[in-house]
Amino acid sequence: ALDAVGEFLGVRFTYEASAEPPLARQAGALTILFTDMEASTPMTQRLGDARAQTLVREHNTIVREALGNHLGNEIKHTGDGIMASFESPSHAIECAISIQRAMAVRSDDAAPLRVRIGLHAGEPVAEEQDLFGTAVQLAKRVCDAGNPCDILVTNVVRELCAGKGFLFSDRGIADLKGFDEPVRLYEVRWRSDP
Repeated sequence: ALDAVGEFLGVRFTYEASAEPPLARQAGALTILFTDMEASTPMTQRLGDARAQTLVREHNTIVREALGNHLGNEIKHTGDGIMASFESPSHAIECAISIQRAMAVRSDDAAPLRVRIGLHAGEPVAEEQDLFGTAVQLAKRVCDAGNPCDILVTNVVRELCAGKGFLFSDRGIADLKGFDEPVRLYEVRWRSDP
């Protein structure tokens, strides 16, 4: 097409063929963490756009500070949550606990801010500064299965953190959307009360 335009204009263009886009690659073993704000759409309807966005920014600040303190990498903002990755599953759980504790001490009864957090470890595919694949999809579904203030993990994460001092409660087998096999989930006990 460029040659035809050049011929019409009486100009010769010089150009190089475009490079192929970089191929997707395995990112190696990572722990994927998702946060999800409770009832963000009803919250926006109740509080209005500006106040709801203030809460989203507050969520982002808490999560990003925890990521920075626990060697996490923010992958992307999901609108009402954040997706992050960790090289260490124990750092990922420590980060999740830090997020929930920061949310718990926050006091604003008129505009509560509660999140669910889900984690799974695997080998995602890396492409264009994002992560994809089964490990990511499963981490998101684990997050979706939680209740507000929960930290849920797959058995893989629990086993990788054996001996690290975390307390887990067995939440049983869950049928997660899009997955043929049920998945056993564990809740991380993060509250300091018994």
